[in-house]
Amino acid sequence: MNQSIETITLAGGCFWCLEAVYEQVRGVTQVESGYGNGLAEKPTYEQVCTGRTGHAEVVRVSFDSARLSLRQVLEIFFVIHDPTTLNRQGDDKGTQYRSGIYFHDAEQERVAREVLNEANQHHQGKVVTEITPQANYWRAEDEHQHYFANHPGQGYCAFVVSPKVEKFRRTFKSLALAPT
Repeated sequence: MNQSIETITLAGGCFWCLEAVYEQVRGVTQVESGYGNGLAEKPTYEQVCTGRTGHAEVVRVSFDSARLSLRQVLEIFFVIHDPTTLNRQGDDKGTQYRSGIYFHDAEQERVAREVLNEANQHHQGKVVTEITPQANYWRAEDEHQHYFANHPGQGYCAFVVSPKVEKFRRTFKSLALAPT
């Protein structure tokens, strides 16, 4: 296995938004939508949407750390979602939409805390992003994988996901893949 492939798990509202952005980032090798840091075993989308499983909608982002640093992955994260709203992103409300960085090792935790402190300074101390170890991860159903790529004209994708992708492309031009 390639020693420079690293994986981090992120929650920042609807997983379709995060997935759509990270699939456009140079150096990202895989993005998988799922459910993390909750209590239920094998939760379904419908169960997670109730807010009763404790899971957040998350993406697992695998990237080549020789081409893209964890710091860059997290800088993108803090730009493409609002880390100052507790359990909410736009009209999506509930604990399943919380902001979180779920680290896989001690070095990831260190970098995450460093970048979060910088984001918190930028947002005048209002960042509510949790940083905890990744736990109880479950892959989301197939229909939630590559959702934006498969449904770009769907209402939520057109009005919520697409602007986040465009914001990423404007803000991080050097990290964006060429449009296909």
